[in-house]
Amino acid sequence: MGSLILGLACATAHAATGVALVHGTGQQTDAANDYWQSAMVDGVRAGLTDSQNLLVVNCDFTQYMWDNRAAGCLAQQLTDFINARNIDRLIVITHSNGGNVMRWILSNPTYDARYPNIIRRIVRVNAIAPSSAGTPLADAVINGNVFESSLGWLLGYQNDAVRMQQVGWMATYNQQNLLGTAGRPALPVTFRSVVGTDVTSAVWDGDSYCGGYAQSVGLEITQNWLDSCSDGFIECSSASAAGSVWFRDTQRTSGGAVLNHNQSRRACFGLQTILANDLKG
Repeated sequence: MGSLILGLACATAHAATGVALVHGTGQQTDAANDYWQSAMVDGVRAGLTDSQNLLVVNCDFTQYMWDNRAAGCLAQQLTDFINARNIDRLIVITHSNGGNVMRWILSNPTYDARYPNIIRRIVRVNAIAPSSAGTPLADAVINGNVFESSLGWLLGYQNDAVRMQQVGWMATYNQQNLLGTAGRPALPVTFRSVVGTDVTSAVWDGDSYCGGYAQSVGLEITQNWLDSCSDGFIECSSASAAGSVWFRDTQRTSGGAVLNHNQSRRACFGLQTILANDLKG
Protein backbone atom coordinates (compact mmCIF):
# COMPACT_ATOMS: atom_id res chain seq x y z
CA MET A 1 0.00 0.00 0.00
CA GLY A 2 2.84 2.37 0.90
CA SER A 3 4.49 1.97 -2.51
CA LEU A 4 1.15 2.51 -4.24
CA ILE A 5 0.58 5.79 -2.41
CA LEU A 6 4.15 6.87 -3.18
CA GLY A 7 3.63 6.03 -6.85
CA LEU A 8 0.43 8.07 -7.05
CA ALA A 9 2.12 10.98 -5.32
CA CYS A 10 5.01 10.89 -7.79
CA ALA A 11 2.63 10.75 -10.74
CA THR A 12 0.80 13.84 -9.46
CA ALA A 13 4.07 15.64 -8.83
CA HIS A 14 5.22 15.05 -12.42
CA ALA A 15 1.91 16.03 -14.03
CA ALA A 16 2.39 19.10 -16.20
CA THR A 17 -0.36 21.55 -15.34
CA GLY A 18 -1.17 24.28 -17.82
CA VAL A 19 -3.71 27.08 -17.96
CA ALA A 20 -5.31 28.72 -20.97
CA LEU A 21 -7.01 32.12 -20.87
CA VAL A 22 -9.82 32.34 -23.43
CA HIS A 23 -11.20 35.80 -24.24
CA GLY A 24 -14.78 36.81 -24.98
CA THR A 25 -16.43 38.38 -28.00
CA GLY A 26 -14.05 40.19 -30.32
CA GLN A 27 -11.13 39.58 -32.65
CA GLN A 28 -7.96 39.48 -30.59
CA THR A 29 -4.35 39.57 -31.71
CA ASP A 30 -2.85 40.61 -28.34
CA ALA A 31 -5.38 39.51 -25.74
CA ALA A 32 -2.72 39.44 -23.01
CA ASN A 33 -2.49 43.23 -23.13
CA ASP A 34 -5.72 44.30 -24.79
CA TYR A 35 -8.26 41.97 -23.18
CA TRP A 36 -6.87 40.66 -19.88
CA GLN A 37 -3.96 43.04 -19.14
CA SER A 38 -0.68 42.02 -17.54
CA ALA A 39 -1.76 42.21 -13.89
CA MET A 40 -4.42 39.58 -14.52
CA VAL A 41 -2.21 37.34 -16.68
CA ASP A 42 0.75 37.48 -14.31
CA GLY A 43 -1.52 37.06 -11.30
CA VAL A 44 -2.92 33.81 -12.71
CA ARG A 45 0.56 32.68 -13.81
CA ALA A 46 1.70 32.91 -10.16
CA GLY A 47 -0.27 29.76 -9.42
CA LEU A 48 1.76 27.61 -11.82
CA THR A 49 4.76 25.52 -10.81
CA ASP A 50 6.17 26.15 -14.30
CA SER A 51 5.37 29.74 -15.21
CA GLN A 52 5.79 28.96 -18.94
CA ASN A 53 2.73 26.72 -18.94
CA LEU A 54 0.30 29.55 -19.65
CA LEU A 55 -1.43 30.25 -22.95
CA VAL A 56 -3.30 33.42 -23.81
CA VAL A 57 -5.59 32.58 -26.71
CA ASN A 58 -6.01 35.00 -29.62
CA CYS A 59 -8.87 34.14 -31.98
CA ASP A 60 -11.69 35.73 -33.93
CA PHE A 61 -14.68 35.46 -31.64
CA THR A 62 -16.79 37.77 -33.75
CA GLN A 63 -17.84 34.57 -35.53
CA TYR A 64 -20.37 31.88 -34.64
CA MET A 65 -18.91 29.56 -31.99
CA TRP A 66 -18.50 26.63 -34.38
CA ASP A 67 -16.74 28.67 -37.06
CA ASN A 68 -13.18 27.62 -37.88
CA ARG A 69 -12.03 31.13 -37.00
CA ALA A 70 -13.57 30.68 -33.51
CA ALA A 71 -13.68 27.07 -32.21
CA GLY A 72 -11.25 25.90 -34.90
CA CYS A 73 -8.74 28.56 -33.94
CA LEU A 74 -9.18 27.79 -30.24
CA ALA A 75 -8.73 24.06 -30.87
CA GLN A 76 -5.52 24.61 -32.81
CA GLN A 77 -4.00 26.93 -30.22
CA LEU A 78 -4.89 24.55 -27.38
CA THR A 79 -3.47 21.59 -29.35
CA ASP A 80 -0.23 23.40 -30.09
CA PHE A 81 0.08 24.44 -26.43
CA ILE A 82 -0.59 20.91 -25.13
CA ASN A 83 1.98 19.42 -27.50
CA ALA A 84 4.66 22.07 -27.01
CA ARG A 85 4.50 22.02 -23.21
CA ASN A 86 3.50 18.34 -22.72
CA ILE A 87 0.44 19.45 -20.80
CA ASP A 88 -1.54 16.63 -19.21
CA ARG A 89 -3.64 18.73 -16.79
CA LEU A 90 -5.25 21.68 -18.52
CA ILE A 91 -7.38 24.23 -16.71
CA VAL A 92 -9.23 26.59 -19.04
CA ILE A 93 -10.32 30.03 -17.84
CA THR A 94 -12.88 31.66 -20.10
CA HIS A 95 -14.53 35.05 -20.01
CA SER A 96 -17.99 35.88 -21.34
CA ASN A 97 -18.62 34.40 -24.82
CA GLY A 98 -15.37 32.44 -24.55
CA GLY A 99 -17.35 30.04 -22.38
CA ASN A 100 -19.73 29.36 -25.28
CA VAL A 101 -16.91 28.59 -27.72
CA MET A 102 -15.30 26.27 -25.16
CA ARG A 103 -18.65 24.61 -24.48
CA TRP A 104 -19.10 23.99 -28.21
CA ILE A 105 -15.86 21.98 -28.22
CA LEU A 106 -16.85 20.05 -25.08
CA SER A 107 -20.33 19.33 -26.45
CA ASN A 108 -19.33 18.17 -29.93
CA PRO A 109 -16.31 15.86 -29.64
CA THR A 110 -16.89 14.29 -33.08
CA TYR A 111 -17.15 17.62 -34.91
CA ASP A 112 -13.37 18.05 -35.18
CA ALA A 113 -10.56 15.50 -34.90
CA ARG A 114 -8.68 17.79 -32.53
CA TYR A 115 -11.45 17.98 -29.94
CA PRO A 116 -11.12 14.56 -28.19
CA ASN A 117 -7.46 15.02 -27.25
CA ILE A 118 -8.18 18.49 -25.89
CA ILE A 119 -11.11 17.22 -23.83
CA ARG A 120 -8.98 14.41 -22.37
CA ARG A 121 -6.46 16.94 -21.02
CA ILE A 122 -8.95 19.35 -19.50
CA VAL A 123 -9.36 19.09 -15.73
CA ARG A 124 -12.00 21.80 -15.55
CA VAL A 125 -13.25 25.00 -17.12
CA ASN A 126 -13.57 28.06 -14.91
CA ALA A 127 -16.05 30.17 -16.85
CA ILE A 128 -16.07 33.78 -15.69
CA ALA A 129 -19.36 35.53 -16.44
CA PRO A 130 -20.32 33.16 -19.28
CA SER A 131 -23.20 34.20 -21.53
CA SER A 132 -24.56 30.65 -21.42
CA ALA A 133 -28.17 31.72 -21.91
CA GLY A 134 -27.37 34.84 -23.94
CA THR A 135 -28.03 38.43 -22.98
CA PRO A 136 -30.89 40.81 -23.82
CA LEU A 137 -28.24 43.38 -24.73
CA ALA A 138 -27.22 41.25 -27.71
CA ASP A 139 -30.82 41.44 -28.92
CA ALA A 140 -30.67 45.20 -28.47
CA VAL A 141 -27.43 45.52 -30.44
CA ILE A 142 -28.79 43.45 -33.33
CA ASN A 143 -31.95 45.55 -33.34
CA GLY A 144 -29.72 48.59 -33.86
CA ASN A 145 -30.77 50.71 -30.92
CA VAL A 146 -28.63 52.84 -28.61
CA PHE A 147 -26.79 49.87 -27.15
CA GLU A 148 -24.85 49.42 -30.35
CA SER A 149 -22.83 52.57 -29.72
CA SER A 150 -22.65 52.26 -25.94
CA LEU A 151 -21.48 48.62 -25.98
CA GLY A 152 -19.17 48.71 -28.97
CA TRP A 153 -16.11 48.58 -26.71
CA LEU A 154 -17.38 45.32 -25.23
CA LEU A 155 -19.29 43.54 -27.98
CA GLY A 156 -18.44 44.92 -31.37
CA TYR A 157 -21.10 45.79 -33.88
CA GLN A 158 -23.76 43.40 -35.13
CA ASN A 159 -21.33 40.57 -35.79
CA ASP A 160 -22.27 36.87 -35.83
CA ALA A 161 -21.08 36.33 -32.25
CA VAL A 162 -23.44 39.03 -31.02
CA ARG A 163 -26.24 37.60 -33.16
CA MET A 164 -25.53 34.18 -31.63
CA GLN A 165 -25.81 35.54 -28.07
CA GLN A 166 -29.39 36.74 -28.47
CA VAL A 167 -31.49 35.08 -25.78
CA GLY A 168 -33.73 33.12 -28.14
CA TRP A 169 -30.83 31.91 -30.26
CA MET A 170 -28.88 30.67 -27.24
CA ALA A 171 -32.00 28.84 -26.01
CA THR A 172 -32.07 26.95 -29.31
CA TYR A 173 -28.36 26.16 -29.21
CA ASN A 174 -28.65 24.97 -25.61
CA GLN A 175 -31.45 22.59 -26.57
CA GLN A 176 -29.93 21.29 -29.79
CA ASN A 177 -26.18 21.80 -29.92
CA LEU A 178 -24.75 22.38 -26.46
CA LEU A 179 -24.58 20.32 -23.27
CA GLY A 180 -24.67 21.29 -19.64
CA THR A 181 -27.89 23.29 -19.22
CA ALA A 182 -31.02 22.14 -17.38
CA GLY A 183 -32.56 19.03 -18.93
CA ARG A 184 -29.56 18.36 -21.15
CA PRO A 185 -26.77 15.79 -20.71
CA ALA A 186 -23.86 16.88 -18.55
CA LEU A 187 -20.64 18.18 -20.06
CA PRO A 188 -17.71 15.71 -20.09
CA VAL A 189 -15.64 17.88 -17.73
CA THR A 190 -16.41 20.21 -14.86
CA PHE A 191 -17.69 23.55 -16.16
CA ARG A 192 -18.20 25.98 -13.32
CA SER A 193 -19.01 29.65 -13.42
CA VAL A 194 -18.03 32.80 -11.59
CA VAL A 195 -21.09 35.02 -11.39
CA GLY A 196 -20.96 38.81 -11.23
CA THR A 197 -23.98 40.13 -9.36
CA ASP A 198 -23.94 43.91 -9.56
CA VAL A 199 -22.21 47.08 -10.80
CA THR A 200 -20.92 49.97 -8.73
CA SER A 201 -20.21 53.34 -10.35
CA ALA A 202 -20.50 55.88 -7.57
CA VAL A 203 -17.76 58.48 -7.94
CA TRP A 204 -16.90 58.22 -4.23
CA ASP A 205 -16.65 54.41 -4.28
CA GLY A 206 -13.10 53.24 -4.93
CA ASP A 207 -14.38 49.90 -6.25
CA SER A 208 -15.87 51.72 -9.25
CA TYR A 209 -12.41 52.57 -10.58
CA CYS A 210 -10.92 49.09 -10.81
CA GLY A 211 -10.77 48.23 -14.50
CA GLY A 212 -11.75 51.74 -15.52
CA TYR A 213 -14.37 54.16 -14.22
CA ALA A 214 -15.88 54.92 -17.64
CA GLN A 215 -16.52 51.21 -18.22
CA SER A 216 -18.21 50.91 -14.82
CA VAL A 217 -20.50 53.83 -15.65
CA GLY A 218 -21.38 52.27 -19.01
CA LEU A 219 -22.27 48.96 -17.41
CA GLU A 220 -24.30 50.72 -14.72
CA ILE A 221 -26.41 52.22 -17.51
CA THR A 222 -26.90 48.99 -19.39
CA GLN A 223 -27.79 47.20 -16.16
CA ASN A 224 -31.05 49.15 -16.17
CA TRP A 225 -32.24 46.88 -19.00
CA LEU A 226 -31.28 43.67 -17.17
CA ASP A 227 -32.33 41.78 -14.08
CA SER A 228 -31.27 43.38 -10.83
CA CYS A 229 -28.80 40.51 -10.43
CA SER A 230 -26.39 41.13 -13.29
CA ASP A 231 -22.87 42.38 -14.00
CA GLY A 232 -24.08 45.04 -16.39
CA PHE A 233 -23.92 42.72 -19.39
CA ILE A 234 -24.79 39.18 -18.27
CA GLU A 235 -27.70 38.35 -16.01
CA CYS A 236 -26.94 35.99 -13.13
CA SER A 237 -29.42 33.49 -14.55
CA SER A 238 -27.45 33.32 -17.81
CA ALA A 239 -24.06 33.03 -16.09
CA SER A 240 -25.47 30.20 -13.98
CA ALA A 241 -27.28 28.37 -16.80
CA ALA A 242 -24.57 25.83 -17.74
CA GLY A 243 -22.61 23.51 -15.49
CA SER A 244 -22.42 24.58 -11.87
CA VAL A 245 -21.76 27.83 -10.03
CA TRP A 246 -18.28 27.99 -8.51
CA PHE A 247 -19.01 31.20 -6.63
CA ARG A 248 -20.82 34.50 -6.79
CA ASP A 249 -18.46 37.47 -6.66
CA THR A 250 -19.30 38.64 -3.15
CA GLN A 251 -18.64 35.19 -1.70
CA ARG A 252 -14.93 35.21 -2.54
CA THR A 253 -13.66 38.65 -3.58
CA SER A 254 -11.72 40.97 -1.31
CA GLY A 255 -14.12 42.91 0.87
CA GLY A 256 -17.07 41.16 -0.73
CA ALA A 257 -16.82 43.43 -3.78
CA VAL A 258 -19.00 42.87 -6.83
CA LEU A 259 -17.43 42.22 -10.24
CA ASN A 260 -18.95 43.98 -13.21
CA HIS A 261 -18.46 42.48 -16.67
CA ASN A 262 -15.29 44.45 -17.30
CA GLN A 263 -13.78 43.90 -13.85
CA SER A 264 -14.18 40.12 -14.13
CA ARG A 265 -11.41 40.05 -16.75
CA ARG A 266 -9.13 42.30 -14.71
CA ALA A 267 -7.03 41.92 -11.56
CA CYS A 268 -9.80 43.35 -9.39
CA PHE A 269 -10.53 42.50 -5.76
CA GLY A 270 -8.24 39.46 -5.65
CA LEU A 271 -9.86 37.55 -8.54
CA GLN A 272 -6.46 36.80 -10.07
CA THR A 273 -5.30 35.23 -6.77
CA ILE A 274 -8.44 33.11 -6.50
CA LEU A 275 -7.80 31.78 -10.01
CA ALA A 276 -4.09 31.24 -9.30
CA ASN A 277 -4.77 29.29 -6.11
CA ASP A 278 -7.19 27.09 -8.03
CA LEU A 279 -4.36 25.94 -10.31
CA LYS A 280 -2.66 24.33 -7.33
CA GLY A 281 -5.57 22.02 -6.57
